[in-house]
Amino acid sequence: MITSLDQLDLNETYSYADYLKWQFEERVELIKGKIFKMSPAPARRHQRISSVFQGELYSFLNNKACQVYAAPFDVRLTPRKSDNTNKIYTVVQPDICIICDSAKLDDKGCIGAPDWVIEILSPGNSQVEMKNKFEVYQENGVKEYWIAEPTTETIFVYILNEEGKYIGLHPFTTADVITSHIFPDFELSVADIFKD
Repeated sequence: MITSLDQLDLNETYSYADYLKWQFEERVELIKGKIFKMSPAPARRHQRISSVFQGELYSFLNNKACQVYAAPFDVRLTPRKSDNTNKIYTVVQPDICIICDSAKLDDKGCIGAPDWVIEILSPGNSQVEMKNKFEVYQENGVKEYWIAEPTTETIFVYILNEEGKYIGLHPFTTADVITSHIFPDFELSVADIFKD
């Protein structure tokens, strides 16, 4: 039984089946089979920003088919260009995700790509969010991906094009009102997202 992260070789490749057996307290994500440690507990500002997103999206999606979930919430991803094995090597916990296909939901979370993912950067995890998660969200077909950068109070928006590649929009700052590509009726002031 694995009860400590120290018992694992961080250079090894692990699957979702391995992930389910781990009995330690540390929060980790599995990206393409590699373990990435998560922050022990997000800072207060991170939680505040997450609450704004979750509250606004919950109100907007009320009585609609789509649902909003906040971390910790396991999202198991299998690339569209799969190697034909049924093993899952990526399990992430996006800060916020919106799922419109209820068939993707089960008691353990979501299997398959959410329609929209929002990640809030924290000190130390920028490389994971910006590079590794960008790649897995793109590969798995997440239609819309927002990255909130609290330090500069900026939102970066990526939209999946018909070729399955992300197109980045101009950065949104506190002077902007931001809308969703998949929900054009959803509007949110960037200043309100970062308001303390």
